[in-house]
Amino acid sequence: MKDFSYIIREIKPEDNLQICNVIRDVFVELKLPLVGTAFQDDETECMYQSYQNSREKYFVIESNGVIYGGGGIKPLKNGDDNVCELQKMYFSKSIRGKGLGKKMLLKCLNFATESNFKICYLETITQLKSAIILYDKFGFKKIDGPMGNTCHFSCDVHMIKNL
Repeated sequence: MKDFSYIIREIKPEDNLQICNVIRDVFVELKLPLVGTAFQDDETECMYQSYQNSREKYFVIESNGVIYGGGGIKPLKNGDDNVCELQKMYFSKSIRGKGLGKKMLLKCLNFATESNFKICYLETITQLKSAIILYDKFGFKKIDGPMGNTCHFSCDVHMIKNL
């Protein structure tokens, strides 16, 4: 199989449909809950428009015009001003295991630090074991319950990292 070169860049309006499909395809592929998760968020269909304020940014992984994944940072909804949330970090099956998760997470955390956040929060699902291992390696620690009000009641793993 040909080795593609991937770039991580900020999302553009024309990326909305592709990244929406990537996110939703991961949920279907891995048989994750569709209700109470990013699968049903309104912003999943309009990711570019959903990340336009100064302290939020969404990045995509692209190769030759095809979007293979993404991840973003936003202030935690109904949270402290010092807390951001790592959001909607999902990758197509074809690029998993290539080290792109590490690169994306580093890009997101660097943006969070540059935006003067002090804590990064995330929610995930127990079945996403490789993601949880990655978060552990980056210094995220499990906490007992959710922070803010994300409406992702099907997410059963909550983690934070001091920035």
